Amino acid sequence: MRTILRNTLSSAIGALLIALLPLPAAADAPRRSQLILAGPPTTVSYPLLHMLESGALQQLAERVEFRLWSNPDQLRALTLESGADFTAMPTNVAANLYNRKVPLQLVNVSVWGMLWLVSRNPELKTLADFKGQEIAVPFRADMPDIVFTFLAERAGLDPRRDFTVRYTATPMDAMQLLIMRRLDHALLAEPAVSMALRKTRSFPVSVVAPELYRSVDLQAEWGRLLQTEARIPQAGMVVLGAARQDEQLVQQLEAAYAASHQWCLAQPEACGELAARHIDMLTAEAATDSINNLPAHYASAAEARPELERFLHLLLERQPASVGGKLPDAAFYGLHP
Repeated sequence: MRTILRNTLSSAIGALLIALLPLPAAADAPRRSQLILAGPPTTVSYPLLHMLESGALQQLAERVEFRLWSNPDQLRALTLESGADFTAMPTNVAANLYNRKVPLQLVNVSVWGMLWLVSRNPELKTLADFKGQEIAVPFRADMPDIVFTFLAERAGLDPRRDFTVRYTATPMDAMQLLIMRRLDHALLAEPAVSMALRKTRSFPVSVVAPELYRSVDLQAEWGRLLQTEARIPQAGMVVLGAARQDEQLVQQLEAAYAASHQWCLAQPEACGELAARHIDMLTAEAATDSINNLPAHYASAAEARPELERFLHLLLERQPASVGGKLPDAAFYGLHP
C-alpha cells in the first residue's frame, strides 16, 4: 500500500491543487444558497469532509454543509425527505434505494475494499485456518455476511458447519466482543478494524486484551478465488433528488470528490486528522490506518459498472432484498437506458 501511495503522490499533488482551487461556476447557472453533503462515519465520507474544509465548492454554493448519518433510519430520512443533495453510502444500499424508486443516481465508487477478518491469533492467514472457530459477524444476511459466506464456499468450506458464526447487531458490538475477550475472531469493516487494533494497543495487555491482528483480507481472497482484481466495489457517492437534473453540478461534484479522494490517499495522516475532527467516534490514528489499508482505486459510476454489476449480481442471488430485488438499470449509472 505504501508503494502504491508513493506512486500516486505526483498525480495526487496535482489533484490537490485542483481541489483547493474554486471550481468554475457556469455562467448561466446561479450560485446555490446551500449544498448539503452527507455520509456515514467511514472512509467513504473522508473526501466529502475534505471538500468541505478545503473550500472546493465555494463557487457552487453560498453555504456547504456536511450531515453525518450512522444508521438506516437516518439515511432513509435523508433520501426520502430531501435532506441532502449528495451522500456517500454502500453501493448495494444505493441500488436498493434506486430500485425502490428513490430518486438517485450513482456518481462514483471510491471504496473498493474494507472487509477483514480480525483475530487474536497471528498464525491464521486463510479462511481454512478458521475452521472450527467462532467468528463474530455483524448484520446477518447483509453485504459483509454474504461476501464472507460466498468466499468461504469458493474456498471449499461449508460456513454453516465449518464455522460457528455469532451474529451481532452492529460492527461496534462485534468489535467490543473482541476487545473484551468474549471471542477471538470477527469480521469487521474499516474503520472498525483500525479502531479495534488501535484500542487494544492503548491499554496494558493485562488490563484489556492481547494484541489483535489483521488476518484474512477479503478483497485479496476475492481476487484470488475469482481470478480477478483484488478489490470489491463497496461504497461510493450518489446524487439525490432535484440535484440529478443539474448535470454540470454533478460533474463538478464528481471532479471535486475525485481530487479529494486522491488527497486522502496521498496525505493519510492529514486526512485522518480531518476525519477525527468531524466524526467523534474516530481517532486520527485509526482513521489514518483505515486509509492506508484500502485499495488505492477510484472509478466513476460508468467506469465501475462492469465490476459493480458482477458484485450486485452475487448479492441478488444470495439475498435479493439487499439490492431491491433486481439489478438497477442503466439510468442508475447516469446513463440513458
